[in-house]
Amino acid sequence: MSLPTPLALILILSGVWTLIVWPPFLRRIFKDPRSKDEQGAPTRFLKVHFMLISTSMILGLATLVIGIRTLVS
Repeated sequence: MSLPTPLALILILSGVWTLIVWPPFLRRIFKDPRSKDEQGAPTRFLKVHFMLISTSMILGLATLVIGIRTLVS
């Protein structure tokens, strides 16, 4: 794969940003009272946010890997 160096750096920066920003948000979601019902079971609020955050982190990791591979090659 061939991209100009500035574009590879933008991909790396974007991937790193994603992997830094989302985990603290996920921890706050787990602590949110709306995450569990009265019996302690996970609610739709938790499930939806967990899926959104995990998908974003997977895409962020893929972006980071693509940026690094592009920069190295």
